[in-house]
Amino acid sequence: MTVAQVARAYTLDPDSGDSIKKIASSMADDMMSFYTGNEPGGTPGLLPQPYYWWEAGAMMGALVDYWYYTGDTKWNDITQQGLLFQVGPNNDYMPPNQTLTEGNDDQGFWGMAVMSAAEYNFDNPPADKPQWLALAQAVFNTQAARWDTEHCNGGLRWQIFTWNNGFDYKNSISQACFFNIAARLALYTNNQSYADWAVRTWDWMVDSKLLNLESWYIYDGGDIDDNCTKLTPYQWSYNAGGFLLGAAAMYNYTTGDTREMWRERVDGLLNGTKVFFTGNDSDIMTEVACEPVDLCDLDQQSFKAYLSRWMAATTKWAPWTFDRIKPLLRSSAVAAAAQCTGGDNGKMCGLKWTTDGKWDGSTGVGQQMAAMEVVLANMIQEVTAPVTNSTGGTSQGDPSAGGSDVGRTDPFSILDEMDPITTADKVGAYIVTVVLILSLLAGMIFMLLDETSDKTMREQFAGVIFAAPGHEIVDRVMVMKCVKPGVPDELHRMMILEVLTTQDEEVVQALAS
Repeated sequence: MTVAQVARAYTLDPDSGDSIKKIASSMADDMMSFYTGNEPGGTPGLLPQPYYWWEAGAMMGALVDYWYYTGDTKWNDITQQGLLFQVGPNNDYMPPNQTLTEGNDDQGFWGMAVMSAAEYNFDNPPADKPQWLALAQAVFNTQAARWDTEHCNGGLRWQIFTWNNGFDYKNSISQACFFNIAARLALYTNNQSYADWAVRTWDWMVDSKLLNLESWYIYDGGDIDDNCTKLTPYQWSYNAGGFLLGAAAMYNYTTGDTREMWRERVDGLLNGTKVFFTGNDSDIMTEVACEPVDLCDLDQQSFKAYLSRWMAATTKWAPWTFDRIKPLLRSSAVAAAAQCTGGDNGKMCGLKWTTDGKWDGSTGVGQQMAAMEVVLANMIQEVTAPVTNSTGGTSQGDPSAGGSDVGRTDPFSILDEMDPITTADKVGAYIVTVVLILSLLAGMIFMLLDETSDKTMREQFAGVIFAAPGHEIVDRVMVMKCVKPGVPDELHRMMILEVLTTQDEEVVQALAS
């Protein structure tokens, strides 16, 4: 790190709205430097590889937050475009091209983003487009239909579709997203049915011991093979944050003794977040399960963004928590901003905030989003409370949204909506696949052939094929189980084309397994 980079580090004044807005604006610019969805040839609402679909939804939620705190409309058009482009054919955030990666938690992050848009009165979509509230309701409806009482006595599976790794796992973040959306829908619409689902989710978390009411820790999940009795003990900050905000919404929704019960739960969950604050004064946010040992993966690098977001929002619905939450957000924001000295521009943010202003060498969407969210959170006392449909909310809802999505409970029936596949379709698909593969190979081969070599073209050809990076992926496409039992032909075609357009080895392994 150079002297020039150190000099460029942000000096945040957490008591100054101007300082917060200026720094958050710069952080947002750097976060969006990773986004190509608004560029020619890009897909709105998608981040480039290796980022997964869910994190793009989380980032759209961060941009809604950015507008909410700052009033700056710079990113509003891109945000609305991204949120609407990914809704899928049934307007429930189940786009068919994401079936190889989408889980309940992934869908939930998009649902929470549009829930925030409704609560903050973010610019409503055109009348002929799905509305924010209706989209959140669609996510809720499709997930409620997946509630699985046959295994572990309830809960949502991590994955929606059987072919995705983790289908037999029930993780806390899927429950957190569902609980969060249900509680906020109950408060926004004053509909008891949403509250009933929030209570059911809470009770299942407690009964399964994923939520420990003594420590108020939330553990990662459990496998249905052992009836969710052997828990994965990792604690992630976004689980705590998701349940904290949902509990605050339930406190606002309920009355009397029930309200006091939810107040106690808010306090308990807030006590449980202490594990995520370290440093000399135990007041700087840390992803404790991976950050101290340098093992945070791409997803986990963004988790602190959501705890920051939801802790701040909690103070609006549970105002007595402000005096406990604000000092933690304040010290974390100052530390986060101070270490943003990386990258070519000298102001990219890293993952670690407990480094006394030293950049840890990492950059990415998650790092930028987390730093921006915790900085913005220090303006929470300056912004208005989230609205409901009785306090100024303008987003239009649809209680039956998502109900026409036949794929919501049957992983394969999503293909039933497609036109019947004829023999000509099948032949054409295989021909196109072969042509694509041969075209790719031919282009690669002729680029690599050496005109001055003493070897024959045939010898060079063989050498290129088996030395070329990625040839294993092409081989796997050719030998993949194209008669995989239970998988429709149309899905095989989708799987093969997915391999041809991906660089992600994990995706390839998932397709070939």
